[in-house]
Amino acid sequence: MTTTSSERTEPFRIVINGWFAGDFASGSGQYTDHLLEWLPRIAPQTRFLLLLPASHSITQQEAAARWPGVEPVFETLPPLPANVAKLWWEQVIAPRATGRLHGDVLWVPYWAGPWRSPAPVVVTIHDLIPLLLPAYRGGMLQRGYTRLVSATVRRATAIIAVSEASKRDIVEQLGIPASQVWAVHHGPNQEGHSGAVQAASSSVREKYGLPAHYFLYLGGFDVRKNVKSTIAAYRRYLDRGGDPEIKLVIAGKLPGESSEFFPDPRLAAQRAGVESAVFFCGWIDEADKPALYALATAYIFPSLYEGFGMMVLEAMQAGTPVITSL
Repeated sequence: MTTTSSERTEPFRIVINGWFAGDFASGSGQYTDHLLEWLPRIAPQTRFLLLLPASHSITQQEAAARWPGVEPVFETLPPLPANVAKLWWEQVIAPRATGRLHGDVLWVPYWAGPWRSPAPVVVTIHDLIPLLLPAYRGGMLQRGYTRLVSATVRRATAIIAVSEASKRDIVEQLGIPASQVWAVHHGPNQEGHSGAVQAASSSVREKYGLPAHYFLYLGGFDVRKNVKSTIAAYRRYLDRGGDPEIKLVIAGKLPGESSEFFPDPRLAAQRAGVESAVFFCGWIDEADKPALYALATAYIFPSLYEGFGMMVLEAMQAGTPVITSL
């Protein structure tokens, strides 16, 4: 006799690939982290089982405290090179653990679904940068990996896109029916932090050595972020009589060395002759971002391509005007 959903007594089990969980340096990590915080609140009757490598820096107790309502499950990886270990995790360990845990769904919060799974698979695709931008296609191994995940995602039961633009790209580039792709937009990472911004502003200004007035860029430095255009625009702003008291703050971890893929913005500032007016304040702690945005005259984000563009939403959440590209 088949048991219907109305007769089910055990809670629904969602197994989550937690490869990027706790990694705030990556967009997939931030996305995963915030959803792990909120999903148990909106679906308290569901069991959320988070798969983590046994070598993960976070402990069982820390994971339980960080994500209440989420059950961490640590899985051992064989001693493999880093790239191979990640692939083994995605294609072997995650689906195998899903079966052992009797998962009803395996959710992969980034573009890396398994070829086979004992449960339906839901994959989040943030963007299709490796397919759309030649500079991001990488070498033979990277291109092979992109072909693999392009094939595995077609086997998924459902796909989550983070914007209508990403959904359109997924449908057009991967040939997946639109009815199988769901656009679920991001919320601001700093939701609920606005009340503390005023109190934190003076300490954040002092901590990062911020000028009294500034335009802000916060984000990565790979070539599609187009930071050189921000610096060129600031040079033009000054040349056209813009207020020199408004400086340019560029925040984020700078590249170790300049390359075509990761151009060092400090060199661009020197070439433009504005190095004395441009402040590089390095990595910004997550808790300090709301005040950093709120103190800015405007946030500048001239990226050439984004699946969503979280920083634009963060700046708007802080009440800061945004200058961005389409």
